[in-house]
Amino acid sequence: MTVTLTEKAEFRLRAFLVGSAPDSNSATKGVRISVKDGGCSGYEYGIEITSKPQPDDLVIQQGKVLLYVDANSAPLLEGVVIDFIDGVMDSGFKFTNPNATDTCGCGKSFKAGDCSPNGVPCS
Repeated sequence: MTVTLTEKAEFRLRAFLVGSAPDSNSATKGVRISVKDGGCSGYEYGIEITSKPQPDDLVIQQGKVLLYVDANSAPLLEGVVIDFIDGVMDSGFKFTNPNATDTCGCGKSFKAGDCSPNGVPCS
């Protein structure tokens, strides 16, 4: 399983991890990445800070960031590169996904071949 963070994305995620609420499981604190049905193209990315990964999550160490990849989402996330952009008009995490056959204008969702669910308009 390959998920790559750019230097900027790793830096930003480390800042979120340090700034998140302290807890007793700091050794397992990381970022969970997933894909769920939704968005205007069919699938949308999920990213959250967690200290309680799911038992079947795939664990990837990227620099100083622990990534938990949802096992069901792994085929759709194989080879993804996560960057952080900081611009005047748009800031946030950007996913470059080699499995995506189409992406929406808002950049938050994608389609993967003929297996994507029906999309819903971006809000």
